[in-house]
Amino acid sequence: MAVATRLTWMQEKKLQNYFGEKQFSLLYKASVHGFSTNGLLQICSRQGPTLTVIYSKDRIVVAYMHKNYGEGNYLITVFVFQETTITECKVGPFKLLMSFDKDPDGNLEDCEVFRCEDLLDERRMNGITVLKESLLCAIRSYVPYGGLVHKIRILLLGPVGAGKSSFFNSVRSIFRGHVTNQALVGSNPTGTSEKYRTYFIKDGKDNNTLPFILCDSMGLSEKEGLDMDDIPYILEGHFPDRYQFNSLKLRPKGIGNHTGCPLLKDRIHCVAFVFNANSVGELSHEMVEKIKKIRRELIKSDVVHVVLLTHVDTLDLITKGDLIDIYKCVPVKLKLEAVHRKLGFALSDIFVVSNYTSEWELEPVIDVLILSALKEMLWAADDFLENLPLEKTGRCV
Repeated sequence: MAVATRLTWMQEKKLQNYFGEKQFSLLYKASVHGFSTNGLLQICSRQGPTLTVIYSKDRIVVAYMHKNYGEGNYLITVFVFQETTITECKVGPFKLLMSFDKDPDGNLEDCEVFRCEDLLDERRMNGITVLKESLLCAIRSYVPYGGLVHKIRILLLGPVGAGKSSFFNSVRSIFRGHVTNQALVGSNPTGTSEKYRTYFIKDGKDNNTLPFILCDSMGLSEKEGLDMDDIPYILEGHFPDRYQFNSLKLRPKGIGNHTGCPLLKDRIHCVAFVFNANSVGELSHEMVEKIKKIRRELIKSDVVHVVLLTHVDTLDLITKGDLIDIYKCVPVKLKLEAVHRKLGFALSDIFVVSNYTSEWELEPVIDVLILSALKEMLWAADDFLENLPLEKTGRCV
């Protein structure tokens, strides 16, 4: 049976960040392994740096040891942990005397010892690099369902400033092998994208275009932004690249370079709603109703749709090391549940990403999140193609 710590997620996270993105592995728990000094030393000796947590009735005392147990006097960081606040911190060459029989008042409730390792050690980073290469290979070799189209069109929709253009730049950066910024990103309150853009991405490995197209539109807002009447035209494939959005309500059958009857390859095969993880819980009632209205249009058109939560790396307490297993982090779980509860998306359709916004170099951990989300969107587009009525697979929409 797995042994669990008494520390809450928040307490453990505070400790991990306090000591510089450490990973804690529980070695010893007195209430399980026995209140024995010899037993503690037998289990915890020669484990490298350790964290000892002593639980009493009125407080938690924590000691971080930079060397192995039982090596005499050595540098120890000792402090008191009140709820999630670190107090009374002392650092010095102490000798930790652990004796369970010196507790006549019975204040000691439990004791836990953790091995401390870097969250992003070489072994983990090697595993992440292998996973990244596997995802790159899967996306490069992807062929849309039934060969019905050569490239999947993914439409990015979301509030102004959510990170739609940044997501495209991030995907392009990964496949080019360096950080790029083809799509303009800014802080214009009405959004930077005023044109409908369709972005083909070339693979830096062989310079071939990849099997998907990312489509960017104006941001959604309560009063301005993308006109709701434009959405069916976008979904059906009427708008060409660089189409200038305007307030006209009536549009001719033939728009731009398309005829009035776009082909299956021209239409949208998957929609990704993009939300900033920091502000998704604060969407106005008007914005929520607009998103729900768009979802009804998508359902009516049988278009599959998912959610991308961006800026997850800027959530409180989240560090780069957390991106390895981001879906287990409590702040992220709360955000996923908020999207599910407020907008009705299934939890399995919500993906977490961290865009390249200020970085100069690519980070494998960030790449894996982006590529995983992209792979899921391609798989979702396959569901759309597979579900098409036979008469729509080779004719006009």
